[in-house]
Amino acid sequence: METVGLRELRQHASDLVRRAEDGEEIAITVSGRPSARLVPARPRRWRRWSDVAELFAGPADPAWDADREEVAQDVRDPWSAR
Repeated sequence: METVGLRELRQHASDLVRRAEDGEEIAITVSGRPSARLVPARPRRWRRWSDVAELFAGPADPAWDADREEVAQDVRDPWSAR
């Protein structure tokens, strides 16, 4: 969680609110001591593409390609000439 002072909050309020809307939590300090937290009003329904892409970043199942080939061999077009 990032910490910002009251002066920085005044100078960059719109940017800090935008970041909170994106899900970031920001601690506000007064004279160096924590005083408040800026948090999203409610969880975001949509996620950023980078967050979703992380779900698919891992290695693929090695058996998937073999299964796909096996299924592809069994699929036939019923309208093609036999």
